Amino acid sequence: MKKTFLTTAVLASTLALTSIAEAAELKISHIRPQGATIDVELKELSADIEKATGGDLSLKIFAASALGDYTTVQERISVGAIDMAVQPAATAASRKMQISAFPYIAANWEQAQSIYGPGGAINQAMKELYAKQDIEMLAAYPVYFGGVALNRDAVSPGNPSVDKGIKVRVPGIKSFQLTADALGYISSPIPFSEAFTAVQTGVVDGVIGSGAEGYYASFRDVTKTYIPVNTHFEVWYMIINNESMSDLDSDDQVALRKAAADFEIRRWAKAESDQAANEKKLEAYGATIVKLSDDQLAAAAKKARAEVWPQILEDVGAEWGQGILDQIAN
Repeated sequence: MKKTFLTTAVLASTLALTSIAEAAELKISHIRPQGATIDVELKELSADIEKATGGDLSLKIFAASALGDYTTVQERISVGAIDMAVQPAATAASRKMQISAFPYIAANWEQAQSIYGPGGAINQAMKELYAKQDIEMLAAYPVYFGGVALNRDAVSPGNPSVDKGIKVRVPGIKSFQLTADALGYISSPIPFSEAFTAVQTGVVDGVIGSGAEGYYASFRDVTKTYIPVNTHFEVWYMIINNESMSDLDSDDQVALRKAAADFEIRRWAKAESDQAANEKKLEAYGATIVKLSDDQLAAAAKKARAEVWPQILEDVGAEWGQGILDQIAN
């Protein structure tokens, strides 16, 4: 009787250890501080995945670029050193990824979803570009239409043809540099890690390359004026290393892909209202929000498309890029 009890106990212990050994935890990176919207939503996603897999799979979330800036993280995902991320596309890995940040490619949220959402031309193009880096794109994560944050009053904010004499920090991405110039600003490429100090010390007068969410998260203390001029549509991507995915058992792969698809659906449903809420947060913090008319937005779009698109098309490959733009136009 005692021997039978011990055998049963050993068997139960072995099964428990086997269950623990089979549980997987994927490292996932994002670029915002803890408590930001993306951080909260990824915690919800992890809970959904754990529930769907009976605890077999979970996410370990690294906020605020703790694993490196998004370019480094994408490179590390490509080689399998990091499992996952939700972040902007790193154009250093492929110039063609600039297609995701083309200025004024969408005029409103409905258009944006048709272009960047499931089945959209840019969505499909980005999946193919990531695949070449041994990365699977699981979902698009829409964030906002971009704008201009200034640590001073605006100058002719609704007229892109006026040289404003205002120097602004832009990311080291050609499309943002050219867009700033087209809108009448003086672009100054500065790494994100140095951008806040550059504005604070007067090296530049503001920032282009983000939107209300990003400016509130990282620049609210140096933002006196915010102009939602819709410079670009900001979308991040949920990506995973191919081997990290294939190492999961088939049921967990299905659960992860389903959870990611649901995550994207929820995000599209609330992204527009989140943008409005973040503009209100900036305003409550003391920034002046300069609303532009439809005609002023159209004038900015027309100038940027005429001056910026041809140059970026040459950079990404004119035939390839124009083929995607033609899909959008149709």
